[in-house]
Amino acid sequence: MAVRAVRGAVQLERDDAEHMYEQVGALLTAVLERNQLTADELISVWFTATPDLRSDFPAVAARRIGIVDVPLICAQELDVDGAMPRVVRVLAHVETDLPRPAVTHVYLGAAAALRKDIAQ
Repeated sequence: MAVRAVRGAVQLERDDAEHMYEQVGALLTAVLERNQLTADELISVWFTATPDLRSDFPAVAARRIGIVDVPLICAQELDVDGAMPRVVRVLAHVETDLPRPAVTHVYLGAAAALRKDIAQ
């Protein structure tokens, strides 16, 4: 079994904790489903959020969908002029038999514009 990294992102419509939980939960669920993974195969998850998101930590969404025994960490994304606002990004380290080219990175909604080269 190999260790792989899976990327993803979602743009929120507003800075609201419940909205964040819903959207980040959907992102994490999609990452797991599209890569045929379970929470047991997660090693760790890094979240970043743009500076305009302050209502709560994105990791709370992971805990709410049952990812409770995986190390999670949140950080602030760089504040770059012209960057897409209200974005939560995820970098999940997983144990999987998938070869690197078969890993599906998940960019939901408007966040697909961030990585047109790998968004699915």
